[in-house]
Amino acid sequence: MVLDKRTTTVEQLRAALSVPLTPLQYIVSWPITLVEHISQIASTHDALIKENIDLKADQLLLRAQVLRLMSIESENSQLKSLLRSSTQIQGKTEIAQLLAIATDPFVHQVTINKGYRDNVYVGQPVLDSTGVMGQIIQAGPVTSRVLLINDPQSGVPVQNTRNGLRAIAMGDGYTGRLHLMNVPQTADIQPGDVFITSGLGQNYPQGYPVGRVVSVTHDPAVSFVGILLDPNAHLNQSRQVLLVWPSKVIQSNRDKKNV
Repeated sequence: MVLDKRTTTVEQLRAALSVPLTPLQYIVSWPITLVEHISQIASTHDALIKENIDLKADQLLLRAQVLRLMSIESENSQLKSLLRSSTQIQGKTEIAQLLAIATDPFVHQVTINKGYRDNVYVGQPVLDSTGVMGQIIQAGPVTSRVLLINDPQSGVPVQNTRNGLRAIAMGDGYTGRLHLMNVPQTADIQPGDVFITSGLGQNYPQGYPVGRVVSVTHDPAVSFVGILLDPNAHLNQSRQVLLVWPSKVIQSNRDKKNV
């Protein structure tokens, strides 16, 4: 200890002895280093897995937000179209929201969020931004049921815009289209002809777009020509609809109040 304190001889001896001991120190410390390295790798792997899961969750959330924004944009576009359409209609109009659709594939009816508290009445015409959708068949306090024009129970008096020919457009529950009833074989109807409401019925005012002819079938074995129309309205796409109070209905209600 005295020599170690007062001279450097022992220090030199210690340095000389450390050279052969170095491999032994490495061998002794290697398992500890290996365990620490493996632990670090496992920890990094777990962190990467967690980070990957978090990134996937964030990606799904962002996709959902993008889809929601696209839905809102589409809804806003429909609302703008309805508002533009409402300025061209004579009479009172109001926008309603679809709440439900009929589950039966052969029944074409929907439920909206307006009822007789909003002055909705049975037989009232319902439109979207492109044409006639149907009419109210049942009005509750806050909801109403709409019979779409392509339902088999629906019939709309229509008129050809090209030549004025009148007919009744009935719904086809199988195809979702409309067909004209009792049109003679000699009638002048061509694919592409546009039919609008004729105004002869009690429910639909004149001039609302109904459908466009997509096929004309002449069969000598039957008395009438087969005519199919594609509805103008987006019956399976619209989320908002336009309720219409024709001018004559508003005037009739005013007359009743005056009486």
